[in-house]
Amino acid sequence: MNTHYLACDLGAESGRLMLGSLADSKLSLEEIHRFSNTPVPKDGALHWDIPKLFGELKTALNLAGRRSIPISGISTDSWGVDYLFFDADGELISPTFHYRDPRTARGVEKIRALLPWEKVFAETGIQFMALNTLYQLAAETPERLARVAKLLLVGDGFNFLLSGVARSEISLVSTSQLYNPRTRAWSRPLLDAVGVSEKMLPPMVPSGTRLGTLRPELAREAGLAGLEVIATCSHDTGAAVAAVPATGSDWAYLSSGTWSLMGVELPAPILSDACRELNFTNEIGHGGTTRLLKNIVGLWIVQECRREWARAGSEFDYATLTRLAEDAPPFVSLINPADPRFLGPGEMPEKITAFCRETGQPVPANPGATIRCVLESLALLYRRTLRQIGQLTGKNFTRLHIVGGGSRNGLLNQCAANALQIPVLAGPVEATAAGNILIQAITLGHLPTLAAARTVVKNSFDVAEFRPQDAAAWDAAFARLESFF
Repeated sequence: MNTHYLACDLGAESGRLMLGSLADSKLSLEEIHRFSNTPVPKDGALHWDIPKLFGELKTALNLAGRRSIPISGISTDSWGVDYLFFDADGELISPTFHYRDPRTARGVEKIRALLPWEKVFAETGIQFMALNTLYQLAAETPERLARVAKLLLVGDGFNFLLSGVARSEISLVSTSQLYNPRTRAWSRPLLDAVGVSEKMLPPMVPSGTRLGTLRPELAREAGLAGLEVIATCSHDTGAAVAAVPATGSDWAYLSSGTWSLMGVELPAPILSDACRELNFTNEIGHGGTTRLLKNIVGLWIVQECRREWARAGSEFDYATLTRLAEDAPPFVSLINPADPRFLGPGEMPEKITAFCRETGQPVPANPGATIRCVLESLALLYRRTLRQIGQLTGKNFTRLHIVGGGSRNGLLNQCAANALQIPVLAGPVEATAAGNILIQAITLGHLPTLAAARTVVKNSFDVAEFRPQDAAAWDAAFARLESFF
């Protein structure tokens, strides 16, 4: 029996509505509609255009309705940490701030004055990043908070806009640095610190929760009467990890895109001093598992370089940039991708140039050399991160699964295999949408377990293997990267 599902996947660069069809233990995916997600700079601040994004989703629903096929469910997943405010009438309160908005520095100062970092980590198990929801809320004004009746992170906010049912799904909640994994509830000390009442926070639910049907006005317009809205893993990384085609326990994952999220799936969080000092994070996955991981800056650096070159009149697509990087000589220059300067938008090639000059290295001579520098540096940072995961868990890893849009980048995949000296298995590219859809199928009883869902992924998508090479050269390069920390 064929079953069909819709996944709204909201990323930090684009969003899309995907149609998934499950039949004979195989999943096929089709893109119904893709739309850009461009941050809006205004008055020195950075916002998301949520009305525009939801308008694009309504357009996508109308396109899906024209297929005239029975669709079982829809779910939205999104990046973490950012949130939507709704007033007592259920109307969106604008603006919706972007996690790269500079106001977060005020939030960090406020929380540091109220609570020591050791207390914050003990409450949440989440790594320090100035963009976390905790610090964003600490930067809000009391006047704006006074207007808020509901606070939902982005993916859950879109599920509310679709269904009229407000719920806080646990995988997304766990990114906020307001969730306590020991008590499995909101952290009261941290809510008090940011001035947020639990009355603003809709009930928390596990991944794979049925919310209700599509709002009547949306159903009528799209011709999708009876379509169920489901909270799967509302966090895109949680959905992507659910679609990693792995078995056993000797593997790690890398969700590769704007961010590189490297980690391992565990039965329980690690809240040790060592975990805090290494700045790892414990997020919740499907079935209540823990994703011990680190957020790494990722292909954001490449995206920002591309934008800067386009503004200067030189347009490159990603495939061209990768080809230019392949032709550039290896290991001429390296950066520390974890350096805070690379987190913010703007002037990324100049930031790379400045880092190289400060560390006595040649400045990349052209775009190809710049991208080669970035990709090799990222791969070496993956090595450092995987070594730290091994220290925290006592595990040895025999393979790395790379999923998400970044798994298309063959040069980065090969660099990762070389740096780690273990095989890298790349794919599926559409892991987030696949995970979203397969959790819907589990929720609706169309698949029995997550293990069965991962078997479906293995049956359905090509996975490319990259074998390690050039160990001595990459060992020497790693020693250079270590000198930057």
